[in-house]
Amino acid sequence: MRLRFIVESGTDVRLVEELARRFELQVDARRIEGGHEISQPTDAPFRLSIGPPSPAAFGRWLLRSLLRERTACDAVMVQGYGIAALAANLAGWWTGHPTVMLICSPTEAYYACRRLDSTGRPFRAAEWHGLRVLARLNARCGQRYVVLSAYLADVVRRHGTRRPIDVVPVYGVDTATFRPGDEPRTALRARLGLPASAALVFFSSRVAPEKDPDTLLEALAQLRAAGRDVRVLHRSGGHAEFVRRAAAAGLSDAIIAGDAVAPGAELADHYRASDVCVQASREEGLGFSVLEALACGTPVVAAAVGGLHETVRDPQTGWTYPSGNAGALAHALEDALDHPDEGRRRALRGRALVIRSYERNLVFDRLADVLLRQRGATAGAGVPQRATGK
Repeated sequence: MRLRFIVESGTDVRLVEELARRFELQVDARRIEGGHEISQPTDAPFRLSIGPPSPAAFGRWLLRSLLRERTACDAVMVQGYGIAALAANLAGWWTGHPTVMLICSPTEAYYACRRLDSTGRPFRAAEWHGLRVLARLNARCGQRYVVLSAYLADVVRRHGTRRPIDVVPVYGVDTATFRPGDEPRTALRARLGLPASAALVFFSSRVAPEKDPDTLLEALAQLRAAGRDVRVLHRSGGHAEFVRRAAAAGLSDAIIAGDAVAPGAELADHYRASDVCVQASREEGLGFSVLEALACGTPVVAAAVGGLHETVRDPQTGWTYPSGNAGALAHALEDALDHPDEGRRRALRGRALVIRSYERNLVFDRLADVLLRQRGATAGAGVPQRATGK
């Protein structure tokens, strides 16, 4: 199948690589000024077209492209429910292309988190209402949704859709790479240049209002004030901002930070070298960091929000705490660090969950099936299809 994948706000390299492995893939991406359209470089075989940086201009560019090149693909998948999705859905209605919206995050809920973080872009009520209007327009004119979690299925239902919704947690976890290791942790830390004896808390979220790095820093300050040698190992594209915030909190010596690590063996080593992994979100569509950590046998602590409810369950697969509560996060981290045997027990149960429901090949098989079914449903409904000559 020739698949056209449309990206409005950047996407993960793992998703692109697996789509390229299974489909004849073209990616249409909005230019991200000062950022990355795809999270990491890749040698995967696909065509890439970069559109204008303005969301409105990208939507117009995309609509013209989809109408002009209507015979160039067999299905369209668009990430999100913004302007690009509306353009793709309108083009799908006109051309008869099977079109699926891939929903990875609750966009308007993420945007609302700007009210709680004054250090970044401001919250503007008009923009927030605009996001809600776009969500409802796409709910009316879209054909089908693929969402990462049951939580996100509820989000799109609240937009008023009556279209089919499939829960498929792409990009999944490569459990052959993300697995418990045989190398002793002391040797692993020495190889990675990490402290031998300090308690390491791994945090890989980008620095954004919905990811709540400040609550993690406040919890870290509480643990350090209690005399614990705890350090945060942070790997993300926003690590410079994280370091700045840590310095403002007097925690510079407690942070080991650097750019995002490619999602392969090196990232798995960072999970295995850590004592615990934290996902400190205010909102979360699913949360892959905790899934990768659990697959590596690393205990996790997560805010009890959104899709994280479905994977991190206290006391089964990890520790949870009320989002934004630094004292509760500090207590959960303390408990996880003080009870490593219990942490291993919960992490191994979590790994079993990942293998059962989030393994990479499993979820991409399901995605391919959804796309094929939507192609068949569109043809069966009598929507005009591309002439094949058969």
